[in-house]
Amino acid sequence: MQSIPTLPGIESRMVDTPRLRQHVRFSGPENGFPVVFVHGNNSSSTFWEERMLDLAEDLRGIAPDLRGYGDSEFKPVNATRGCGDFADDILALADTLGLERFHVVGHSLGGAVVWALLAAAPGRLRSVTQVAPGSPYGFGGTKDLDGTPCWPDCAGSGAGLVNPEFARREGAKDRGEENPQTAPRVVMNSYYWKPPFRAAREEALLSSLLSIHVSPDHHPGDSVRSENWPGVGPGVLGPNNALSPKYVGDLVERILAAPRKPPILWIHGADDQVVSDMSLFEIGTLGKLGAIPDWPGDEVFPPQPMKGQTRRFLERYAGRGGGFREIELADCGHTPYIELPEAFNGAFHDLLRRAH
Repeated sequence: MQSIPTLPGIESRMVDTPRLRQHVRFSGPENGFPVVFVHGNNSSSTFWEERMLDLAEDLRGIAPDLRGYGDSEFKPVNATRGCGDFADDILALADTLGLERFHVVGHSLGGAVVWALLAAAPGRLRSVTQVAPGSPYGFGGTKDLDGTPCWPDCAGSGAGLVNPEFARREGAKDRGEENPQTAPRVVMNSYYWKPPFRAAREEALLSSLLSIHVSPDHHPGDSVRSENWPGVGPGVLGPNNALSPKYVGDLVERILAAPRKPPILWIHGADDQVVSDMSLFEIGTLGKLGAIPDWPGDEVFPPQPMKGQTRRFLERYAGRGGGFREIELADCGHTPYIELPEAFNGAFHDLLRRAH
């Protein structure tokens, strides 16, 4: 059924929803209160298995492969809806499984999906755990704590900035380490966590990374030319475009205006190189560092203050009646739940107990 072997205690099956045929991993008792885990980009639900097994005995872990990842059916992502397609897929899965309310956990891209869930259906979320989430204002192309776009067309964000050789090697299921700048294994071990950390299940996690559907309408996705630096803007298909600030819309205001505001735990690594205020995957940072020519400078296109944006948003969330807790883990990269599982579980399980 699944292409990547699961750990003992993890059940794997396909679930047909009105939106797509979705591959889902489960843990714990069928009558346990549900905890839905949402994985990041260039990965799958395999990444969550250990943390699913760590849940209390009265909780049910549920981890879907998003569309175009793992063993779920591929259907194009309409990026003009932001992460709306992914969020609607999760709500359709919850409906199919009979989940009226659930805890939700998101990582990276999965965190951006959780922001969309929080806007679409806050009343269904018992608690929210955000692990190194993408900024609620999108990834790339914004310049201040309130998410103001650097350019009106949001040039400098979207699929056109994905390294095409990296995507090609993903599609070829390349497990090698030659030409390390684009080798998926090296990228994973350099940026998913803080070196010299190596995951115990490296081969399974690499298989998860390589499970992404590589095609022009998914990964990397389409793009358009722009007169603004760096000369490329977001297209309309695929997850990399869905993360563009061009398509965020009124997501933040919808979350802030909602009458129900579940408690939020925001946990992130101090040494994250992917989601940070100087992300090495963001074009403003690369321009400032001299890696991309003709950078127009800090006033026009500074590095996106991703963590600062999330913090400012959560402060506004608290001011409108919500509650949040921020935990920054020292000596930790982009994936705290794998790098520092005990510290992650301590905070995560505490939230689950208090919110349950």
